[in-house]
Amino acid sequence: MGNKGSLKSTITVSLTNYLDAGAIVAGASGLSLWQKYLGLSEGHLGWLNAISANCLGAAVGAIIGGFLADRYGRKTIYTYNMLIYMVGVLCICCSVNFGMLLAGFLITGISVGVGVPASWTYIGENSEVHNRGRNIAISQVAWGIGPTVILILGWLLAPDGALFPFVEKVAGLFLGAGAQGAALNVFTSRIVFASLFIVAFIAWRLQRQLDESKEWLEHKASGEKQKSVFSSFGVLFKNNVAVKTLLFLAGMYLSWNLVASVMGFFQQHIYETAGGLTNGQANLLTVGQWLIIILTTYIFSTVVDKVNQRWLFCLGVGFAVAAWLMVVTIGINSLTGLIIFTVLWGLQGGISVQTFYALWASELFPAKFRAAAQGIMFFIVRGLSAAWGLGFTGIYGENGEGFTVAAWIMIGLLTVSLLIGTILTPQTRGKTLDQITRERYGENF
Repeated sequence: MGNKGSLKSTITVSLTNYLDAGAIVAGASGLSLWQKYLGLSEGHLGWLNAISANCLGAAVGAIIGGFLADRYGRKTIYTYNMLIYMVGVLCICCSVNFGMLLAGFLITGISVGVGVPASWTYIGENSEVHNRGRNIAISQVAWGIGPTVILILGWLLAPDGALFPFVEKVAGLFLGAGAQGAALNVFTSRIVFASLFIVAFIAWRLQRQLDESKEWLEHKASGEKQKSVFSSFGVLFKNNVAVKTLLFLAGMYLSWNLVASVMGFFQQHIYETAGGLTNGQANLLTVGQWLIIILTTYIFSTVVDKVNQRWLFCLGVGFAVAAWLMVVTIGINSLTGLIIFTVLWGLQGGISVQTFYALWASELFPAKFRAAAQGIMFFIVRGLSAAWGLGFTGIYGENGEGFTVAAWIMIGLLTVSLLIGTILTPQTRGKTLDQITRERYGENF
């Protein structure tokens, strides 16, 4: 596939990243609104995070989607998965109790998880040797655009936002002209999720038109007998190289994602409780962070295939460690502290561990279980992130009284990711996927 062809397919597939990050941030930006509307406790919020696209929902979806993508093809996932996503966000839009909200978050999360291994695998397999990192990074730009659009929308539609009169009109159609209070305000979040429904429909139409991955078709045509959907599970765990690769990538990604998952879902809530901002102010400041992420990711995409990836990784996680060190020194209960933290966290998001994970995971496994391996790792990472999200709410407290303790834990986790990724950076830059597979697994694997 030519350079323009791979870029076009990358952009189309990257809508999955837009919807993944968009679902996480849409939930986060409206968290306080749903809390007031339904009378939810911090424990309820922890469960919403735990089963969402941020954690367990995506974990369950990933392990299913990874195996299905290896068995039936990457395109098959795109043909049906967005329909599930649309059901999930529609359920959230219509929620009138905690059970409906929880179900909507879970369905959306499962759909996100199903799509992620297929999308990263597809991009890696359809990229030229010297553009593989670039294309993966471009897909991460979509990861930044999603939250930016959602947060701007949330800010404009917030109870103190410029477009709140539109929210009042929409709420009036469903609740009558007398709509007020929490029941009115939560329509801000309902409309934001409705926007994701529209983008998911567009993504479904576009992704159905994609060609199947050439590498997957070549593997299927090789004559190797395909057994059950989960047959690659045994092959994967019986291979020492594959197991070591799993441990490396899962360790590097998990330790970072435990922090990132909390920030993805609770950032605005933290800014409002520990930082003292309004919902609109918290959304606006986070928009600034995502704009930094988009710009930094674009710059990163232009150099990742050309420079030493070890030092790029170290620089990115270094910004993350610095951000949380700032929290325990300057603090975030001032505007200056909040801005410094936001800038540093934005810079690390542009040189993200997730980008390196997506790139290396697509490179370090052979085609026969490439998506399945990513599904397993995503299951482990997002599943444990779900458990940590529940634990975080207990440490953090109802009003952020435990934030400093949580910050020290974040620093420790990020340091682990920094050490693993920097020390064990694979030397894959400039090599074809077939060459990498032969070097790691042997000529006849």
